Amino acid sequence: MTGQEAIELIHQRAWTGRKPGLERTQALLASLGNPERRLRFVHITGTNGKGSTAAMTASILAQAGLRAGLFTSPHLYRFHERMQVNGAPIPDEVLGRLTQRVLEVAEGMSDPPTEFELMTAVGMEFFLEEQCDIVVLEVGLGGRLDSTNVIPAPEAAVITNIGLEHTQELGGTLTLIAREKSGILKPGCRAVLYRQSDEVTQVIQSVCRQLDIPLRQTDPQELEVLCSGLEGQDFRYRGRGPYRLSLLGSYQLSNAITALEVVQALRDAGWTIPEEAAARGLAAAQWPGRLELARRSPDFIVDGGHNPQCVDALAAALESLYPGRKLIFLSGVLADKDWHSMFRRVLPLAKAFVAVTPDSPRALPAAELAAWLAQFSIPVSVQETLDQGVDTALALAGPEDVICAWGSLYSVGEIRHHLGLC
Repeated sequence: MTGQEAIELIHQRAWTGRKPGLERTQALLASLGNPERRLRFVHITGTNGKGSTAAMTASILAQAGLRAGLFTSPHLYRFHERMQVNGAPIPDEVLGRLTQRVLEVAEGMSDPPTEFELMTAVGMEFFLEEQCDIVVLEVGLGGRLDSTNVIPAPEAAVITNIGLEHTQELGGTLTLIAREKSGILKPGCRAVLYRQSDEVTQVIQSVCRQLDIPLRQTDPQELEVLCSGLEGQDFRYRGRGPYRLSLLGSYQLSNAITALEVVQALRDAGWTIPEEAAARGLAAAQWPGRLELARRSPDFIVDGGHNPQCVDALAAALESLYPGRKLIFLSGVLADKDWHSMFRRVLPLAKAFVAVTPDSPRALPAAELAAWLAQFSIPVSVQETLDQGVDTALALAGPEDVICAWGSLYSVGEIRHHLGLC
């Protein structure tokens, strides 16, 4: 089986109509010999920032001389990006071989596993075969009932910024969502929390007390920004550093100090991670499609922002990076998002919009988006495809202009490919 054949077979296992729970994943992994029980993990959940935090953490662990796995979703351009070891995606042949094995086991199950459950099993097999010392494991959705939560107590369980998203599945308040995400906390692990609202913090602190596990929280007051601009960011944290981060945006500094708290939690658990490895790991960390300066003259920013929280952070970053400037926005969104709030946040920054329809059955038609934007007297161009949207935005821009593409993480890979980045 080729990697592409494996991907097509995995995608056929839809989640729609399936009951949430860990039973299918547990049964599947048991039939495979429970590879997850022979691995050690950093488990990361949250609404925003979990992917960036995971990438930074994995980069630091690799720089410390460890064989570090990284499991994330979704991918930007190639499915193989979801499973990496020390920065290298799973090879095509390995993906095909391991998927075939997992699917053969799944065929005998009375309640067949879903797409993400199959992916989780393939990832566990891959990381065990690669003899990973530790795996940075990003939750797919929620925490308590996510298929990644079949693992034993991780070395560290990490909760990044929590917001109101997937409310139908997780609950309509921050308290309810925090409770679902706190489901990754287990006796014997260490907890790390991105400092945020009291509502979320109280939930996590309560669970940690109940489970008698230590909790580390980030402290923004201990973050000293030395410089920040289009070339990257330098900072100190808790008196340590300086650290260099190529990722842009103040929110990435918040994710970086979360990763540094994870490192300290691992040190507390007995892992050897030199300070030099932390600095090198942050400097080497890459997480494409998140406030990524994809090209210059004109500047072309690519961002996967797709909810109000993300767009608030994006707009604040753009205002800091390009003070007083008006931008050309290339945007397409899903109809079930709070897209009115998202676009109202960037309206004051807009010179023009290029509207596209994302490749999704849930997409908001570009013509409908353009009709709504027209009331604000800002020029809007409607394009049928993302490629046409990129070309139109570039045609509208002069060398000194700034283009920002945002609205759907699923569009980022195609945009980056059209720009020659992947």
